[in-house]
Amino acid sequence: MRALQISQFGSPASLRTVPVPQPGPGEVLLRTAACGLNFADLLMSEGRYQDTPPLPFTLGMEVAGTVAACGPGVTGLLPGTRVAAVPGSGGLAAFVCLPAARCVTIPDSMSDVQAASFQIAYGTSHLALDHRASLQPGETLLVLGAAGGVGLTAVEIGKHMGARVIASARGPDRLAIAQQAGADVLIDSDTADLRADLRAAGGVDVVYDAVGGPAFLQALRATRPEGRLLCIGFAGGDVPQIPANLLLVKNLSVIGLYWGGYLAFRPEVLTASMARLFGWFAEGSLMPHISHVLPLDRAVEGLDLLRTRQATGKVVVTLP
Repeated sequence: MRALQISQFGSPASLRTVPVPQPGPGEVLLRTAACGLNFADLLMSEGRYQDTPPLPFTLGMEVAGTVAACGPGVTGLLPGTRVAAVPGSGGLAAFVCLPAARCVTIPDSMSDVQAASFQIAYGTSHLALDHRASLQPGETLLVLGAAGGVGLTAVEIGKHMGARVIASARGPDRLAIAQQAGADVLIDSDTADLRADLRAAGGVDVVYDAVGGPAFLQALRATRPEGRLLCIGFAGGDVPQIPANLLLVKNLSVIGLYWGGYLAFRPEVLTASMARLFGWFAEGSLMPHISHVLPLDRAVEGLDLLRTRQATGKVVVTLP
């Protein structure tokens, strides 16, 4: 089968022919229909991600497809079942093996492309806003990088949870997408004085930051007492150094969220979150924004779209 692999950190990914894997105990073999791309794929290709596999490895963290075979001990899943799953890597290939416990049955109303774009982005935002920050109706939520893969889902989920949502993104086109997702206040990060604009908007209770860099510190200074600041990632490349004296004076909390970590130590939290999210999708409350759908032959182009921040929402790769 063909697979998009990394053979050396820092070198471009390339399509290679590799053997079809075989499912072990508790695993299923999934025929991949679609694979969602994530910023973490870029970090993994550079050897900078916390769960980078040993070289060589196949990229692709989240997939949708059909169960092709089941390993020993697998119950409740039959070949032919459409599922979404997060293998962590290996998804940019015709087949991937992963634990059966990670598979979620796809609703009939959801396409494979939608399912491949859904789990990590929506799961991250829901777990961050609900489980970690306890966002309440009527609170003000600031989303930095609001037109990105996870940022848009934070806008959408925050609005669904009853928050007033401030979206910060680069340029009017991206802000228009955030507004369509439910943002109440729009701030152009290319031209704004973020701290001043946030204070003029009355301050914020929860900050959702997948970007890092100076914007985090500006948002910190505009956060109300007892506010919560969520560190989701550092797509801008700079990890903020947090002045602890401000946390003390304003009784602020800085909260980290690594969605994949829950797979290891509290998988039941992810299971409950995903069940709620799929329920919201079935009700019509959530609608993934997918800016690009590309075939496997153009998967490297999809990664470049993430690297150069030309994508909005998700980029999904389809496989024949």
